[in-house]
Amino acid sequence: MTRRKLCLLILLCCVVVSNGQDKPRAEDPVAKWGETIRQFEDWDRKNSFASDAVLFVGSSSIKLWPTRESFGELPVINRGFGGSQISEVNHFAERIVLRYAPKVIVFYAGDNDMAAGKSPKRVFDDYREFVKIVHGKLPRTRIVFVSIKPSGRRWSLWPVMAQANKMVEDFSGTDRRLIYFDSATPLLAGDGKPDAKLFLKDNLHLNADGYRVWTRLLRPVIEEAMRPSTKKR
Repeated sequence: MTRRKLCLLILLCCVVVSNGQDKPRAEDPVAKWGETIRQFEDWDRKNSFASDAVLFVGSSSIKLWPTRESFGELPVINRGFGGSQISEVNHFAERIVLRYAPKVIVFYAGDNDMAAGKSPKRVFDDYREFVKIVHGKLPRTRIVFVSIKPSGRRWSLWPVMAQANKMVEDFSGTDRRLIYFDSATPLLAGDGKPDAKLFLKDNLHLNADGYRVWTRLLRPVIEEAMRPSTKKR
């Protein structure tokens, strides 16, 4: 075999192996987040948590949200871990979601997934898997999907983020237990781009004003989701 043919064969093998993958294989979630999840469990062993709670779960937009102060009238649990992706929330769902049997889940993730190169379809599929995991054990729990937000730092990704949001919005319309919350529109300025006044200096995470906007708009959504429903599925 000539050297040129050998090189072509190696290249072909690389293409076959990589075909269909969004990006290089993700890190082992246990190695990446195991200590963080154990810290949540340590806290749970030392403290009580409300039954029929509102569970906030997802990435840094959840972690940095002062949910207890913002929703002081509600039984809130916050299980955000910054930098996480939907598939990682799914991996630890038994330990950080299902064990609380929440009445309502407020879910934010997908931002980091898109930044890591995952497609809108992959983000949507991972969210559908989260819903399947939750409703497999907690069929009455309502899930509020806080849409992936636009930000100055990731503005170039906004078109694909918007695609993922639309998929989730359409999916949410098929089941009364699923609620889509438009978190994006309130963060846009008059020019249609993210309002810098609502973000930290990193142009990625919300500041106190940004969270006040989200809290004000989300509170009635959660309150409605907490009300018992008389409708049959």
